Amino acid sequence: MNTKPRIVVLGAGYGGMMATKKLIKNLSPEEAEIVLINKHNYHYQTTWLHELAAGTINPNQVRIMISDIISPNRVRLIYDTVEAIDKDNQKVLLENSELTYDYLVVSLGYETNTFGIKGMEEHAFFIEDFQSCQLLREHIEYQFARYNVDSNADDDSLAILVGGGGFTGIEFIGELVEKIPKLCKKYDIDRGKVKIINVEAAPSILPGFDKDLVTYAKKSLQERGADIMEDTRINECTEEGFIVGDNNELIKAGTIVWTGGVKGSSILSKSGFELTKGKVTVNGDLRAPGHDNIFIIGDCAWVMDKKQGRPYPPTAQAAMQHATTCANNIKALMNQEPLEEFTFSDKGTVASLGVTDGMGSILNGMKLYGKPAAAMKKVVDDRYLFLLGGPKLLLKKGKVRPF
Repeated sequence: MNTKPRIVVLGAGYGGMMATKKLIKNLSPEEAEIVLINKHNYHYQTTWLHELAAGTINPNQVRIMISDIISPNRVRLIYDTVEAIDKDNQKVLLENSELTYDYLVVSLGYETNTFGIKGMEEHAFFIEDFQSCQLLREHIEYQFARYNVDSNADDDSLAILVGGGGFTGIEFIGELVEKIPKLCKKYDIDRGKVKIINVEAAPSILPGFDKDLVTYAKKSLQERGADIMEDTRINECTEEGFIVGDNNELIKAGTIVWTGGVKGSSILSKSGFELTKGKVTVNGDLRAPGHDNIFIIGDCAWVMDKKQGRPYPPTAQAAMQHATTCANNIKALMNQEPLEEFTFSDKGTVASLGVTDGMGSILNGMKLYGKPAAAMKKVVDDRYLFLLGGPKLLLKKGKVRPF
């Protein structure tokens, strides 16, 4: 009879993969059974999805087979869809089976939040996961190919409309302004016929970024052909485009993309967790309130910055840091030792504006613009690959290349 405690990790995103790696390091095979459950047999770089969607990166570079990183001899890998968590009976209910747990790590990632905007679910593409971005990539190219052969095609069919001027939306626009000229050349289309339009309801794009950085980003994108509409509310999304503003103006486009918000996995609500804006506000040790053996990390969790009185930003670097604290605390629980409080170490934030452009701040607020920022973004991405899979994965999937 197996008497070892079973640790079940749900989701193989940044938090889930790193938590599993840390648990392997913290605990011997004799101390615990570790199970990782994920819908697919691959992990993908969420922060690269905007590139996949725009068609500026090879899909194979974005996707990593889980078994190449996590040994099936050390961790039980289950590829199945999580349906719900039965907290009372300590079970995870899957599409094809169920599994009991002693300790649970919920790292199921995010889902798109449309904030109830009429028609958005039905008519817009989302930058949500590997498959949704593949569909968007193929749709954009199809619009150009169709325009090339259809003499009756409308110029509006070439327009790309992006709702939301946050991190993902602006990085996606940055890739588009580099990809579109290449598509125009490939399909012999005048670049002037293609509109790239970003619509943001807030007074400024990139909320949370320094004003100088935002000004740089806006100027860079506009100079390369993007139209940025700030302080413009989207009232409705139709199959033709967005209806915006007090005058209900229709902005037509052949490709409609929504990047305006995310929420934690719907499994949280189905399983009876108390939610705030779609996520669980966890305790300082990352446990779900009232559940001593359930940890929630990554995009499913609000982790409070007690000094500022608000949650830490839900970034990839935060999810990776959650993973370390989570793994340490599970070991502490097993050994009946004190648990540690999560402390976020901010390494800075850099946004890409295309292959050779970017902006952001690092370390103690040092600002970077242009090629240095773009290079730093690639270094940040490659650092994760190194932490996840060492030099072998870095050499296989890494981004750093001479300009």
